[in-house]
Amino acid sequence: MTHTSRWLSLTSLLLALGSFTAQADTLADAQARYKEEMAECARLTSAEELKTCRLEARNALAEAKRNKLDEAPASAVQRNQSQRCDAHAGDERAACEARMRGEGRTEGSVREGGMLREIVRPVPSK
Repeated sequence: MTHTSRWLSLTSLLLALGSFTAQADTLADAQARYKEEMAECARLTSAEELKTCRLEARNALAEAKRNKLDEAPASAVQRNQSQRCDAHAGDERAACEARMRGEGRTEGSVREGGMLREIVRPVPSK
């Protein structure tokens, strides 16, 4: 298994396990989920993947203890999208917000190293 495919596998596992992070209703729930995650981590064969998995499980539990995981993922995404456009003003900000809503054309991926979002709007002649 290549280094990249190992990280993709680990990322997939962490995403699957990470679903508990946004749903930890109580500390007891978070601790129970932590134990489940650690049991899943124990199934990993690579020492590096095992170490990373355990670290992520511990970090998620720590965040749950600080009540940082109660925020709905959708609102976090919206806030992130808004913050990306804070550097722009006027028409540029409106175009940025439109791109973040999915308007226009998007190509690339995180896996490929980045995403390019483009929106084309006609500029009225003066």
